[in-house]
Amino acid sequence: MKWLGGIAGLALLTGCAGTLVPSSPGRNGSAQRLPATPPDTIAPLARQPVAATPMTPIPAASAPADATSAVTAGVVAGPTIASLPLDEASATRARAAFALSCNSLQRRTDATGLTRGGDWAAACADVSRGGPARDFFVRHFETVQVGDGKAFATGYYEPEIAGSRTRRPGYETPVYGKPGDLVEVDLSQFSKDWAGKRIRGRVDGDAFVPYFDRTAIEGGALDGRAPVIAWAADPIELFFLQVQGSGRLRLPDGGVMRIGYATQNGRDYTGIGALMRDRGLLQPGQASMQGIMAWLRANPEPGRAIMRENKSYVFFRELTGPGPLGAMGLPVTGRATVATDPRFVPLGAPVFLSMDRVDANGLWVAQDTGGAIKGANRFDTFWGAGDDARAIAGGMSARGTSFVLVPRGTLARLRADGRTSAQR
Repeated sequence: MKWLGGIAGLALLTGCAGTLVPSSPGRNGSAQRLPATPPDTIAPLARQPVAATPMTPIPAASAPADATSAVTAGVVAGPTIASLPLDEASATRARAAFALSCNSLQRRTDATGLTRGGDWAAACADVSRGGPARDFFVRHFETVQVGDGKAFATGYYEPEIAGSRTRRPGYETPVYGKPGDLVEVDLSQFSKDWAGKRIRGRVDGDAFVPYFDRTAIEGGALDGRAPVIAWAADPIELFFLQVQGSGRLRLPDGGVMRIGYATQNGRDYTGIGALMRDRGLLQPGQASMQGIMAWLRANPEPGRAIMRENKSYVFFRELTGPGPLGAMGLPVTGRATVATDPRFVPLGAPVFLSMDRVDANGLWVAQDTGGAIKGANRFDTFWGAGDDARAIAGGMSARGTSFVLVPRGTLARLRADGRTSAQR
């Protein structure tokens, strides 16, 4: 996905974008299944977790606040793969996801400092051989712990909301494509001090000004400026689909139209969950996506005003082909893909999570990123589409321990280079 990505529990609802232009959605097709039902539909309740006891991390210092890679965060040897409580179902899903990542893994530069492209060759050559998936990981991988290994995981899913390709009764909220007058400026062209920074806006006479915010857009500012690629039945559902970055429209005839992130208006993202929490609008137990949506439906006018405090607005394009797509440009897999910070986990690498709730435990593959998924041991688990995925992802908030799987021999090389400590 390419921008804010998934709901990530409250992470994306409470977070703020920290760059001039919010980072591209880490996901091109996120998650969140919204039923094709009238706008007064209440979101399914968040799934109540089954408690689990996480593994104890290897004693190590936490990552320094200024760490910019796994190596600078501190790396220690983790447990052997054979000793992990890894079930075959989780391993099978992860092996299939890992196979999709192999080509990219071997080509890309690993920002973590842990691996080199050629390190993955043996595992990638063997990934399609068959046999028990758990044995595959035992055969080819070892684990490292980044920093203190203390992990936090949220969840995202692929939204599905009621929509129509044409405007009709019950489908009155426009789904906009990229406006023709939206301009993105690469500031590095003007000064090396602005390297990597961009802004978006529009030309008004002789001035370059910020682009229309959410309030102006909902008030009709885009009339004649942007194509309407579809019409949504529920503005609240569309708001959450924008947070996710992409999703599905369930059409009146039963068909599906997949839409993905095209661009964004350049305004800062404001998480409404934080606003609602700080103002005492959410009661204990309501601090989930489902609780937020229920409050917005029960309080339509104040709810509309709160949503408009998030000035950021996402524009979409129709997607064809496989999807949803993650940050690697590859299809993501429910219950197997996890979004991570690629500075601390190589994109495409397997990760083992041992958390305080059963459904988050197991082997995942880092195939995605997200605007709120930053730092060592921060994860956003992908659950696919459907009511079940929505219920799990909307309430996912798990803490525990994480270990990154790297090709055998990685630890020996890191030790030889003086880049890791702690023997098993």
